[in-house]
Amino acid sequence: MARLLIARLAQAAFLVVGGWVLAPVAHAQSGVATEAPYPNMPSIPAIGVRTAKYLDVPASAQGPAVDPAKGYRLQNFGSGLYMVTDNQIQSMFLVYDHGVVVMDAPQAYASSLRRAIAEVTDKPVTHLVYSHSHADHIGGAKALGEVPVIIAHDETLRLLKRDADPNRPLPTLTFPERYTLRVGEQVLELSYHGPGHVPGNIFIYAPRQSVLMAIDLVFPGWIPWRRFAVAQDVLEAFARVEEIRTMDWDFIVGGHVTRAGTHADVERQAEFYRDIKQAAATALATTKVGEGMNPLDKGNPWALFDDYIDRVAAQCVNALAPKWSKQLAGFDVFIWDQCYSMEQTLRID
Repeated sequence: MARLLIARLAQAAFLVVGGWVLAPVAHAQSGVATEAPYPNMPSIPAIGVRTAKYLDVPASAQGPAVDPAKGYRLQNFGSGLYMVTDNQIQSMFLVYDHGVVVMDAPQAYASSLRRAIAEVTDKPVTHLVYSHSHADHIGGAKALGEVPVIIAHDETLRLLKRDADPNRPLPTLTFPERYTLRVGEQVLELSYHGPGHVPGNIFIYAPRQSVLMAIDLVFPGWIPWRRFAVAQDVLEAFARVEEIRTMDWDFIVGGHVTRAGTHADVERQAEFYRDIKQAAATALATTKVGEGMNPLDKGNPWALFDDYIDRVAAQCVNALAPKWSKQLAGFDVFIWDQCYSMEQTLRID
């Protein structure tokens, strides 16, 4: 993305096109020659270009406000199941007759999680379920204190052993495919459906409450975090969303942003995934390698494909913006990341 990234800011003057600051034009002494933007450059600034004002968040993507004095809010799903969120990241806990099962312990509100539970019950935390290994979701586990049983997928144990992070205690109980946790009259069904986001990322289903927790796969009302939430296998992540579409649940907790999701949110994300896959495929098929390049650079294969990929990504962004820029919050924040990731997936993976 060299031609789209800003370099040597202190030595650069900026080219303004259509109200956007698009690219630096370096002074002669920098030794870097830059030109005008690519033809048909999207109005959404490219990666590395500072944005003066991001698009407003649509009302459909917004959740209930968080009390700033608390720093979190609770959502009651009924029958002892609660979501905890700071409107950026989410976890859950389930109250049963002798204790509490916590599902993920995010770094962001690690010090407040016990306080959130104490709003509902004074029962002890007896179980902690890890959705997967990433620190943003379970890096607050140590702050919960000693938890007798920590449950995770086999792959999560492997990755946590590798990472050796004292804030993420190792699971005490693992499973390869499915595990049913029964505590009192409460039930949680844990299942593994493939890597998608990361190896070991599980589904957590509460059948009594009809709530599915599937982390970093569904982002209700929002575009996914960059590169499809840094999915290790993009097409597998897409497949997990399609699978979630067919499942029977009333609410989904996706792990991020401002609210729990509905089937309509999943349908919208699946449609976006179909659209971006088609947009990237079309751009790859209709963009010519090396077209418009300086002939002196055509012996440089890195430059040749940098130029090609940039133009593919730009075409992809242009194709998606009219439909999706007002439907998905954060569209302008991460659409370039998604288009770069999609072209890579279709071209290489």
